Amino acid sequence: MTQHDEDFYDKPFGLEIWSRMLPFFTPYRALVSRLAAMLVAGSVIDALIPIYQKYIIDSFIVPRSIEGLGRSAALGALMISSAMAVTIIFARIAIKIEMGFSRDLKKSCFDHLQTLSLPYYNTTPVGQIISRVMSDTDRIGVMLSWGLVEILWGTGYILFSVAAMLLLNFSLGIWLIIMVVPMSLITSWFQRRILRHNREVRRTNSRITGAFNEGILGARTSKTLVIEDINISEFGAITQEMYRETFRAAALGAAYTPLMLMFGALAVSIILVQGSISVINETMAFGTLSAMVTYAISIFEPIQRMAMIFGEITATQANIERVMSLLARKPDIVDSPEVVAKYGDSFDPKRENWEPIKGDITFDDVTFRYPDGDENVLEHFSLSVRAGSCVAIVGETGAGKSTLVNLVCRFYEPTSGRVLIDGRDARERSQLWLHSNIGYVLQSPHLFSGSVKENIRYGRLDATDEEILEAARLVSADTVIAKLPQGADSDVGEGGDKLSTGEKQLISFARAVLADPRIFVLDEATSSIDTDTERKIQHAISKVLEGRTSFLIAHRLSTIKMADVILVVRDGKIIEQGSHRELLRKNGYYKELYSMQFESEMLHGN
Repeated sequence: MTQHDEDFYDKPFGLEIWSRMLPFFTPYRALVSRLAAMLVAGSVIDALIPIYQKYIIDSFIVPRSIEGLGRSAALGALMISSAMAVTIIFARIAIKIEMGFSRDLKKSCFDHLQTLSLPYYNTTPVGQIISRVMSDTDRIGVMLSWGLVEILWGTGYILFSVAAMLLLNFSLGIWLIIMVVPMSLITSWFQRRILRHNREVRRTNSRITGAFNEGILGARTSKTLVIEDINISEFGAITQEMYRETFRAAALGAAYTPLMLMFGALAVSIILVQGSISVINETMAFGTLSAMVTYAISIFEPIQRMAMIFGEITATQANIERVMSLLARKPDIVDSPEVVAKYGDSFDPKRENWEPIKGDITFDDVTFRYPDGDENVLEHFSLSVRAGSCVAIVGETGAGKSTLVNLVCRFYEPTSGRVLIDGRDARERSQLWLHSNIGYVLQSPHLFSGSVKENIRYGRLDATDEEILEAARLVSADTVIAKLPQGADSDVGEGGDKLSTGEKQLISFARAVLADPRIFVLDEATSSIDTDTERKIQHAISKVLEGRTSFLIAHRLSTIKMADVILVVRDGKIIEQGSHRELLRKNGYYKELYSMQFESEMLHGN
């Protein structure tokens, strides 16, 4: 949990925050109305039970008569069965609201995540995103359904009970109301403090979960660094804090409960004493006294529960703030309304208007600075890449080799200048049009849960099994498939964890080949493949890239030498460019890199 998230917990209750949820409630207005009606009916029935109790006592017990008892018993049975029916109905409605609301909120978050640009995912921890989409939406759904149940029922029961008490005996009713006021204030005081400590417990619990996660995932590192004692000490400090806050919350709860019992007993005692005097003086019926005692015992429970719910409502504001901050996040790269009108968007593409792409790419006086950077990475950079050309980008680790590729793919946009695709500014066409024509093979590829065949088919969803296997054969991924127990139908595991990095790379390569893109990006795509396998697929790569514009973030000499132009990156800036031979003749930084990083490959015959 970030500090920003923690700050939400300290905000006071605000209707403006909760009003942001109203659009999500719109589909459930009818259900909410039915829920309110059922809860009002239920609270009325519950409030009438002491009246029925009074009637039974005064009509049958006091006069020692059973005349008409059958009809009265039937009325009681009807009230109880009605209360049961109402409870079942409102519980079903509340469950529908909770499940539907949580589902809709999750879907809205997930749909919105599909529209966000790459910088968001580069700067936002995955755990934070998952927490907002899963835990926060669930908590909001529970609070807006069952919290609503508690508030409506409690409010209805208290109002109807107070009205009934005042009608039965005004003076005793006033005494009970007087007792309710200090109890409500004390309840509010305790709940605020219990809630504050419970918040600390939740925060600390998140830290404990994180420590567990780091301890398990980093077990090998801890063993090799011999830092088990440090881990134990740090974990002990966190659990001690957890113990301290949990104890404080429990101690307050332990003090609150008997205090409420004391006030409740005091209220009942006052009612009994005053009521008994009235009964003895024959100014009040015995049944009325019984009903007033029942009200005195039962009215404090909804007050306590509502106090707890209002505390939880305040805490839930943090969840709403986190979810709404996600939904309010704007994509860094947005198509103009004119582009969307012509080409559509990611959810409603107008493919019939998409022009075919040749692959001419031009950097026209491009200056670029990353959104969170303080200096330009590119300054007035110009470069023309003809369709079918191969551009290699080389440099040391962390030099900024991916910047140009990010601009070509429109993951970022130039700070000034233009990137032209086939002579037109890339911003004049949709992102989906461009991305559909790019094949991207990452150094650390991601595979989705499912079979090898399903993962390759993501490249083109309408591909046949034969086309999938041919794409695999073309990049030597068929050798991976042949070793798997169920061939192409074998499950790759979560994130492809049943395969090695090199095997995952070959599968992702086959996926990119199947898409038949006009622009290829290979981000050190053979760095995790052994030399023998690389030699097998080099010929296939040259065939695949033939006639396509390609950008190679290079690692090995064999990849670099085939490029039409090589861009040398250092400290985030392009310092040299030219062919392999031209750069060697310049005897500059590229020559230095070549000597240090690629001489060993030459010695091994590559």
